[in-house]
Amino acid sequence: MTQPFQRPALELAEIVRRHGHRLANLTGEQQRILRAIASCRTAALGGHVESCDQCQYRRIAYNSCRNRHCPKCQASACARWMEDRAAELLPVEYFHVVFTLPDTFNALALANKRVVYGVLFDAVAQTLLEVAANPKRLGARIGFIGILHTWGQNLCLHPHVHCVVPGGGLSPDGSRWISCRAGFFLPVRVLSKVFRGKFIDLLKRVRGQGKLIGAENDDAFEQLLDASVRHDWVVHAKPPFGGPEQVLKYLARYTHRIAISNRRLVSADNQSVTFTWKDYAHNNKPRTMTLDGAEFLRRFLLHAVPTGFMRIRHFGLLANRVRKENLAVCRQRLNARAPANLSVLNNNAQQHHCCPECKCGTLHAGPNLSSSELHRVTIRMNTS
Repeated sequence: MTQPFQRPALELAEIVRRHGHRLANLTGEQQRILRAIASCRTAALGGHVESCDQCQYRRIAYNSCRNRHCPKCQASACARWMEDRAAELLPVEYFHVVFTLPDTFNALALANKRVVYGVLFDAVAQTLLEVAANPKRLGARIGFIGILHTWGQNLCLHPHVHCVVPGGGLSPDGSRWISCRAGFFLPVRVLSKVFRGKFIDLLKRVRGQGKLIGAENDDAFEQLLDASVRHDWVVHAKPPFGGPEQVLKYLARYTHRIAISNRRLVSADNQSVTFTWKDYAHNNKPRTMTLDGAEFLRRFLLHAVPTGFMRIRHFGLLANRVRKENLAVCRQRLNARAPANLSVLNNNAQQHHCCPECKCGTLHAGPNLSSSELHRVTIRMNTS
């Protein structure tokens, strides 16, 4: 008996196949992204046969494109990443702080994604580490995870960095753990002012090194900076999470998210695409938006990240090279053990490998097959 995968009623891949040919002047990177999404989990990429170890159930499973802009390929990548993070949690409050880049820099960011988003990460890291180390604030060495998102709910450019921060850190000499006040991390007004200064200073430096395209004119660049400081820079601190499981659930939602998921797609035809979005200006009211199909894909590609650019970064005590040693010291100062396995992340993946026929068996993948081999196997399965 065979059974195809159950997929959402509408997928981004279908929209790419309908409207991708209408886009002109795409970069090679953008073309590769669209090709990968359109062919993901289709016969074009080959596949394998999955068989139950308890019954006779079998099904065809097509290979994934593994492109990080594909909405169908993020669940498994997220699960693997989260397994590592689960072992790193500390028994303290965790805070969610969001740093948003003013929209006056949008044009510059689009022309210089790698440089501007790198400066954004550096400015956020320097801000949090410096303010937290100030004896008047926390007086501690902290660590945190930063996650770059570049979109708003309507798919327009909206670069911002989500930070997940343990509520405290090590004293300067590492001899003790310094906790935040209950429910309070750092003052957002201070973070906002320091963030603005850091970003502008770092941006001037990379411009002086000739790394910014479209910022050669001195007067225009100064006008851009002047326009950016006329308003407060938005730094938002959300209430602390309830515990380690809540931290993991949050991270599972945010870390490998892309600009739009398949579940937000409502309908599409040869002219337009309709999708849902939350209107943050009106209490997160759910709404629908309809765009021309080419415009929809144009907005989606605004958020393509340069090849090799790391969207998830670790800083301070959690920096990759020192994370293991620092976490051991933190747990010692907190008199805490490493957390037990937390099974809150990959329920969907577990269900995916459970046999849908007998409900008790596990599906196992056979050898990889080409598209022509899969076609022959499918014919044999359907006639048996």
